[in-house]
Amino acid sequence: MPRPPVTVPEAVLRVSIVERLFARADDDRPLFTHQDHTRGAEHTLTWAQFAARVRVVAGELRRTAEPGERVAVLAGQELAYPVAFFGALAAGLVAVPLMAPATRAQADRLAGVLADCGARVWLTSSAAAARLPAHEHVVVVDELTGPGADPVPVAPEDPAYLQYTSGSTREPAGAVIPHRAIVAACWQGSRAYAVDEGTTCAGWIPFFHDMGLIQLLCLPVFAGARAVFMAPAEFVHRPRRWLRQLADHPAVFTAAPNFAYDLAADAGADDDLDLSDVRVALNGSEPVRPRTIERFQEVFGPRGFRRAAHRPSYGLAEATVYVASAGPEGPRGAVFDREALAQGRAVETAGGQELVSVGRPVGQLVRIVRDGREQPEGAVGEIWVRGPNVATGYWGRGDAAAFGATLDGLGGWLRTGDLGVVHRGDLYVTGRLKDLIVIDGRNFHPQDIEAAAGEAHPAIRRDRVAAFGVTDERGEGAMVVAECVRDAGADVKEVTRAVLRAVSREHDLTLRAVHLVPSGGLPRTSSGKVARSAARARYGGARG
Repeated sequence: MPRPPVTVPEAVLRVSIVERLFARADDDRPLFTHQDHTRGAEHTLTWAQFAARVRVVAGELRRTAEPGERVAVLAGQELAYPVAFFGALAAGLVAVPLMAPATRAQADRLAGVLADCGARVWLTSSAAAARLPAHEHVVVVDELTGPGADPVPVAPEDPAYLQYTSGSTREPAGAVIPHRAIVAACWQGSRAYAVDEGTTCAGWIPFFHDMGLIQLLCLPVFAGARAVFMAPAEFVHRPRRWLRQLADHPAVFTAAPNFAYDLAADAGADDDLDLSDVRVALNGSEPVRPRTIERFQEVFGPRGFRRAAHRPSYGLAEATVYVASAGPEGPRGAVFDREALAQGRAVETAGGQELVSVGRPVGQLVRIVRDGREQPEGAVGEIWVRGPNVATGYWGRGDAAAFGATLDGLGGWLRTGDLGVVHRGDLYVTGRLKDLIVIDGRNFHPQDIEAAAGEAHPAIRRDRVAAFGVTDERGEGAMVVAECVRDAGADVKEVTRAVLRAVSREHDLTLRAVHLVPSGGLPRTSSGKVARSAARARYGGARG
């Protein structure tokens, strides 16, 4: 992969995101707008109003917490969330962006994260406080009054927040994000997606998720832009709300996982929908499907959406979300020989496996590595990343192997655990090291099997399929667990046969089992992705 033409300027790294906020503390332009569809209302804070509220929270925290303490943010998708998050940063504390639990599973995971980070002080809102367990130090930020306090000076390497991973492949862990990583990632994002003062950062990605935190909270503050957001559940229940949000605001930069573009295409377009001013629609956080891009374009191209606005991207929490993205040319892809790709080589062919490129990096180094050596173009290996946006490690853990790898005498490389290949200068993500399924010496990537199974029958939810390896008396094999659409009325045997045929046809693989479950039956991570390891633990013994 060619060396990135630009690097993050040192001057950028020396100015924290909080300093950027208070530099605009007298600005009367709107900064954050919460679209509350439950109550049919919008609530907006200007830069000046927001900075004043952040000062109040910072003042309270300086009275109740010690320097370096972790402060949990436990609110809903509302204005109190960014106030709490930036209040913690302004007080010189370490924020832990989480969420107020709505289910038992969320409460159990939250308890584990809170125990791991040791947050003594919790920040919440009056709307979310009732959902929290009893705790000694709970601060309701929208009920605070007082003169506030000036922000505490911080160094670029000081921890700013802990980004807990969603847990799709392992137990959740808190990546330590220093202040320089926030501004580095925001600078990279602003360059990659052309975000400036005239941009509207719109969407619904939850704030506790790395993509939502950067795209909807940090990047607008960094670039002087505006953020307009709604709750994730309000999008899921009515995907057209997101589309209307995009149409109603100028110069939009939005972001969502691949499944959201499928849901939006399924919902269709209103006759008066105009998406011509959607500048960038980032597609990331999960594998980008070629068919999703085409379906979205078929439905919304006639409503003004430009294909070049669709930007497949790749990132991870440990890199403060941004690693690489498609450029102004929009999505590109290639068709690879399946067998060669499974064995570690990218060879273009007709009628093979189509993959979507996630583009090229901005302001950081990305390499493909196997056995400790950088691989040439066309060879599959682990994706390694090095740049000022990389976290310093996991909270309370020794992770030199993941965060301090050395390549060609240069230290500080992040081993992502993702498999990838560079082809014609573009990065393609091909799978996860730990998820790789090996059967009779052949390598299978679960997302490829999931894609084939998801398209096998209309009764299967395309974005709710898990494939993983199993071991029984016959040795290594693979199985699929898939959620079925509610009220589809399909015959179980018919759907099962369709999945078996599709996977056999596409990958020359006979599945050991296909297990169909009701909608909601597959375990998911906090960001909504299917959790394969949890699915294997739950269904790995199922047959048929």
